Amino acid sequence: MKAKKPSNNSFVCQKVADLPPSGIRKFFDLVATMEGAISLGVGEPDYVTPWHIREAAIYSMEKGYTMYTSNSGTPELRKAISTYLSGRYNVDYDPVGEILITTGVSEALDLVMRAILNPGDEVIMADPCYVSYPACVCLAGGQVVRVPTRVEDSFELYAENIEPYITKKTRAILLGYPANPTGATIKRDNLVKIAELAKRKGLLVISDEIYARLVYGVDEVCYASIHGVKETTILLGGFSKAYAMTGWRLGYACGNKDIIGAMTKIHQYTMLCAPIMAQKAAVEALKNGEISVNEMVEDYNHRRLLMVKGLNKIGLTCFEPRGAFYAFPSIKSTGMSSDQFAESLLKAEKVVVVPGTAFGPGGEGYIRCCYATAMSEIEEALGRIHRFLNKHT
Repeated sequence: MKAKKPSNNSFVCQKVADLPPSGIRKFFDLVATMEGAISLGVGEPDYVTPWHIREAAIYSMEKGYTMYTSNSGTPELRKAISTYLSGRYNVDYDPVGEILITTGVSEALDLVMRAILNPGDEVIMADPCYVSYPACVCLAGGQVVRVPTRVEDSFELYAENIEPYITKKTRAILLGYPANPTGATIKRDNLVKIAELAKRKGLLVISDEIYARLVYGVDEVCYASIHGVKETTILLGGFSKAYAMTGWRLGYACGNKDIIGAMTKIHQYTMLCAPIMAQKAAVEALKNGEISVNEMVEDYNHRRLLMVKGLNKIGLTCFEPRGAFYAFPSIKSTGMSSDQFAESLLKAEKVVVVPGTAFGPGGEGYIRCCYATAMSEIEEALGRIHRFLNKHT
């Protein structure tokens, strides 16, 4: 969907006028008013936040924790994140100066772009990619450089494909893995090659690992754990996906003190701090949430296999995603564009999927199906899609 140009008397700045609305939220808003619809659209766990985490927030409010925190976040949470990253990935960050608590990972992404980009600087990213990546770059005055990925490579981003897109204006490489919308992961040996490339070219790497815990049959690999990259890496993480805490809006950024300090400076003038109750809950999640995370990941894996097998069975070819909670099947056999398919399916069968073009030009010919919903809902949605295909192809 193209953005409207502002009228001559509009007060809207050009870069915002040129920014298209989110293709994900469009379908979210449609399904909110449609009775009987099944949503495979918005990437949100269907789980309620585990009780012990909610209880920690409730208890904090009962104890009167309703005030501002430090701009950087509570010392308790920053220390818990430092301990978690060290224990799980062998990556050490100083809670004082190298960790910033943000209002969701989306804010962390926005902050890092505004902190590092001068007008015209370029940021390299995979195509397709999460909708906020290009938007945050553009709003910060940067230029988006998309590197096409291929289904034949399971949409993995390779160092050798990145290198031809590097110019004198390139400032950073933005990685998002496991990836939204494809569910693609990046293997360690490939991450090492990307690290070597970034070092040789003097580039910063921003690694969005919000889905790090949601992997199936492959190893968890934290980019910052690669030898020698910590000082030139900004690691982004959060609680929304693994802990089913989407509405709590809590994330974090880790990196060298200069960049984290610059991000904090912007953060203190805009967001000030993340809610203290959410920060109290996050400490509990990190300390005692492992059993809940493992149970959810096991359940997502069952849903993943059901979704991928079902899509292939009804004629929508789908590679096996190894991370996050998305399937990215091809709809090229239908002869429809991604937008046509998604809109027609919603109208005919009340099933919400997101057109692949919402994630960039490389998404044309695909749709994103989120399997973070009940098995019965997935089965019903697959039946409806099959009926739609029989009628329209």
